[in-house]
Amino acid sequence: MTLQTPPDILAEARLACGEQVRTGDRERFLCTLFAPEPARGDLWALLAFNLEIARTRETVSEPTLGEIRLQWWREAIEAAYDGSARPHPVVRALTAAITRARPSRARFERLLHARTHDLYDDPMPDIAALEDYADATSGEVSALELELLGIEDAPAQQAARRVGTAWALIGLIRATPFLAAQRRLKLPADLLEAEAVSAEAVFAGRPEAGLRPVLRAVADRARQLLAEARAARAGITRAALPALLPAALAQRHLARLEAIDFDVFAGVPAPNPGVTPALLWWAHARGRY
Repeated sequence: MTLQTPPDILAEARLACGEQVRTGDRERFLCTLFAPEPARGDLWALLAFNLEIARTRETVSEPTLGEIRLQWWREAIEAAYDGSARPHPVVRALTAAITRARPSRARFERLLHARTHDLYDDPMPDIAALEDYADATSGEVSALELELLGIEDAPAQQAARRVGTAWALIGLIRATPFLAAQRRLKLPADLLEAEAVSAEAVFAGRPEAGLRPVLRAVADRARQLLAEARAARAGITRAALPALLPAALAQRHLARLEAIDFDVFAGVPAPNPGVTPALLWWAHARGRY
């Protein structure tokens, strides 16, 4: 049964999503501002949904409760494809987006399935497994953004997935101290072993010197993905830029990691937030990402 959300309630839900993304995912929020309406509100709904499920581990006391929370979202997505929105602002806005653009349901399913990995402490065996996780949790988000923008051609989709995957890999590098404080480690186990880096030392905030080469290897893969995404730039429409602009910000984060030689426990300098809008405007004006 299809139930339409009243326009005033839907507008309120979209604005709530926008505010949630502005405070919780500011850099990608700024990228969405280059999208036209109604796609902009749809992007806010998607990114707010992503924030909700990405924070599952931090909002529950045990994995079982996390599984229940993710199942609630899974059922909400299923209902959304039937046109029925649960009384939750993110679900209402996302249901409207799904109804309008009909993005791939399989992408949502893979995204939710991948988030169950966050509930447990299973190691990432190698960089291929880490990249698959990054693709599932962020590459799929970028691909969904493109679909909400009405773009489904293969070159753009491939570029968006690579940008999203690189974005997640860089984010995981920067988040290593935060995750370590929770006794979590999302780095390739084979590389950690090869560099004689112990998980306990990382958790204690006093990692062996070999951690830096491990982080550099992950960063090198992110850099390669960004280069591959940019190689297809000539054949990609400007309308895709809101989903691709994070590449420009990812490059900036890489430069800051390089500047501290990947010593993330010493503190990663935050980019000047006042410069970010100008950087994105300039990239968009030139049709670059």
